[in-house]
Amino acid sequence: MPPAMPPGSLVLVTGVNGYIGSHIAEQLLSHGYRVRGTVRDAYKADYMHAVFDEKHGHAFEVQLVKDMAEEGAFDGVMRGRFLYLIVPNSLTFCIYADEMLPFVDCAGVIHVASDLTLNPNPYAVIPMVLSGVKNTLTAAARTPSVKRFVYTSSSAAATAPIANKKFHVDTSTWNDADVEAAWAPPPYTEDRKLAVYAASKTLAEKECWRFMREEKPAFVLNAVLPNCNIGRILSEEQPASTGGWYKKMWEGDAEILVLLREQFAPQHWINVTDTALLHLAALLEEDVVGERLMAFAGPFNFNDTADLMEKIDADKGDGVGRRRYERIKDAPKDLKT
Repeated sequence: MPPAMPPGSLVLVTGVNGYIGSHIAEQLLSHGYRVRGTVRDAYKADYMHAVFDEKHGHAFEVQLVKDMAEEGAFDGVMRGRFLYLIVPNSLTFCIYADEMLPFVDCAGVIHVASDLTLNPNPYAVIPMVLSGVKNTLTAAARTPSVKRFVYTSSSAAATAPIANKKFHVDTSTWNDADVEAAWAPPPYTEDRKLAVYAASKTLAEKECWRFMREEKPAFVLNAVLPNCNIGRILSEEQPASTGGWYKKMWEGDAEILVLLREQFAPQHWINVTDTALLHLAALLEEDVVGERLMAFAGPFNFNDTADLMEKIDADKGDGVGRRRYERIKDAPKDLKT
């Protein structure tokens, strides 16, 4: 079965500088697609060009969308001539169109951009995330060439991590508990930040499905719901979300060690490359229509991470290694299926 759009088609990837967004772009480019990414700041375009330009040349370009919550934020990035964003330094930039190329409209959209600040105030996070989703969907619906729309949701839209409890997650599971917790009255203390993040992903994904039911756009929608992403970091300039946390743990960052040992609940891991490939399946497979694609590879907790890092350390050296991590006694486990 041929793909929903042929190689050479142009795909918009919002938040292309992020951990997941950059891997999605890498896989699209490797499979012969062109990528138009969006970033909020010009310097982020600079380091993404450094990642992709040598190997992929003009197949990759970046456009600036400073505020995805602003009405019409994505109206100008889905249509028009293929552009190049040149960033000589973090203070100046310019955009020019390659006059040798025809006007090209996007055939697919992958909306990855979100709010990862972990701000515990729901009013500082959720409205912006919802507006960003609505703006992207609306712009795509106004662009006749868009055949597929993929939303990067999260396992947190289905369930929060719940330790030592057996339960089942499927495509009908929604994390309404964290939506309620996020909107609870103030004070907005730090212990509410993960609920606010989960609520933003839950409500944003629900908005995607509402849009499809009520607006009936011509494109197909699929959502990808990954759990904890780990794996390669494409640029040293990237914070890299959860992947960056484990890099910092390896490097001996004491603050991250406390976060991962004492605050980060056991859950399931997924390699970020596999998450990216699942996005490509959602974009390109003709028989994947209206799906919530769960991305869970296997369960893990802090002790599993410590065991693996100590083993890697020993294998890289004299067989003994120097890294030592204090284990959690009776460490909690993720038992969901």
